This record gives sequence, C-alpha cells and structure tokens, in this order.
Amino acid sequence: MKPFPVLAAIAGLTLIAALVAHFGLGAVIRSLSAIGWTGFAAICLIHLGLIAVMGIAWGALLPGTSIWAPIWGRLVRDAGSELLPLSQVGGYVLGARAITFAGVSGTSATASTIVDVTLELFGQLAYTALALWWLVYLRPGAEIAAPAAIGLAFAGLLASAFVVVQRRGFGLVDRFAGMLGRGWADKTAAGAAALQSALREIYQWRARVWASFVLHLVCWIASTLEAWIALRLAGSSLGFRAVLVIEGLVYAARSVAFAVPSAVGVQEGAYVLLGAGLGLTPEMGLALSLVKRGRDLAIGVPPLVAWQLLEGRRLWASDRRVSTAPPAVFKTKPRP
Repeated sequence: MKPFPVLAAIAGLTLIAALVAHFGLGAVIRSLSAIGWTGFAAICLIHLGLIAVMGIAWGALLPGTSIWAPIWGRLVRDAGSELLPLSQVGGYVLGARAITFAGVSGTSATASTIVDVTLELFGQLAYTALALWWLVYLRPGAEIAAPAAIGLAFAGLLASAFVVVQRRGFGLVDRFAGMLGRGWADKTAAGAAALQSALREIYQWRARVWASFVLHLVCWIASTLEAWIALRLAGSSLGFRAVLVIEGLVYAARSVAFAVPSAVGVQEGAYVLLGAGLGLTPEMGLALSLVKRGRDLAIGVPPLVAWQLLEGRRLWASDRRVSTAPPAVFKTKPRP
C-alpha cells in the first residue's frame, strides 16, 4: 500500500478528533441524537435511490446491458471510494471490474466508466455553479465567492481538456507504443486503439450522453435533500437554498482532495468552515458529516462483501481450471 493514502487518512482522522474535541463531544452527540435514527434512515433511503439513478445514467452508455449491472457497479464503485483506503480512482476501477461479471467486456467497462465519470464531473460543476450563484444571491459580500468562481472556471477547463484527450489524445498512445517495437508495445497499441474506438462510439450516441449528463445533474441537486431533511429533523431552520450552497461547496472541496481516501477530515473541515457563514453550527455540521459516514458504511459494506465473494469464486475457479488442465506434451526431436 502506498504511504500517502495512509498518512492522509491518519491526518484526516486526527483533524476530525481535533474538531470534535474543540467544539465539544457532548454538543456533537446531542446533534447526532437530534438527527436520530429517522434522519439516518431517510438519508440512507434517499442515497440508495440516487445510486440507482446514477447506475441508470451509467447504463445509458451501455446499451444492451441489463440495467442491474451498472447499478451493481455503481454500488461497488461508491463503496470502494468511500470505505477502502483508496483514492476515487481506485473506486472507479472496482466499479468497472464489477460490471464485467455481467458479461460486459473489459474495454466497454473501462470506456463507459471514463465517460460516465466525465459526465458526472460536468454535472457536479453545474451543481457547484448553481451553489455559487445562490451564495452570491444570499451573501453578496461572501469572501469565498471569488476564489470559488476562479476554481470552478479552472476545473471547467480541466474537464474540457479531459474530454478532448478522450476523443483525440489516445492517438498519441498509439504512436508512442508503435515507437517501442513489437511484443508489449503491440499489445499496448492494440489496447489503446480498442479503448479509443469504444470511447468514440459512446460519444457518437449524443442522446444517450446528454441523458446521462442530465440524470447526473438531477442526482447532484437531489442529493441536497439528504442534508436538508436530516437538518429539518434535527430542528434546523436552514432553507433548501442555503443547504444547497453548503453541500455544493463541500463536495467541491471533496473533489479537490480526491487523493485523500474518503476525503477524511476534508469533509468535516468544509462543513465547519462553509456552514459557519450560512447558519449551520459547527457541531451540527460535524454531526451531519458523521451521519453521512455512517450512511456510507451501512450502504457500502454489503456490496463490498458480495464483490469480494464473487472475486474469490472467480479466482478459485480459474485456479481449479489451471490445476486440472492436462500437462503439456513436449515433442523432442530425434538425435541425429
């Protein structure tokens, strides 16, 4: 395991403990109790529904595939990103691997994952732009508005460049692999060419691509309901627009810290800093963040266990086929 994710996770957990200690363990526990099991169940149910819709958005890029395959893949992807000591990229790999159990080829799984992640990123950028717009409307003099707008514009440029690379940049991989010669280079060139072809085919389905983007954007906006309902049950009077601003900027902060496993500490710090200017008390922000951590555990553990069992069965079957295969017969030339 690489040292950075471990060190980042330790630093994040330390920050969470420091924040809880600073604002008072008792206050955080009271806020958690105010949200209660009803709030926790509501968050879990809403989030499961959003995962299903995001799976459908992914499935739009995989015509002919059972809709349950991308929903299952989305469950594994999110569980891997949130619960395992991996970056978000590690979760993407697990999700793509998961849908191959439904008969999706590795190339199609990889290509559809890349496009789906890209469309979700554009949906998040639109969501963040909406949150920033409401922030300027609600708090015209907010100091965070200008740097957030600059960061949003920069992220938009990077996302656009990522699309250009997907549609045209893989030709560079082909040329580079061709310079390396035969053998491994040929395999690399063939794989890059197949991936580029699959990406090009997906982007040609304009209606499907736009449908996937719209579904992702709807899911981002609807995700505000999780926090808003939980805060309402806890007695908070924050309006939906204020919660949308907080959630939009918190998830933007999480995206910036994509290399930190589960954005440990980043999410909690963002709730404290961003919520303060919009009426969310620090202890309630920490409680909301911890409830979301509990939601990720409750939803993520079963898919991870099931995925591990399926992977173990696949490896066991592969080893058994190898062990039961007849030994190779080598013919020797007669001596002269």
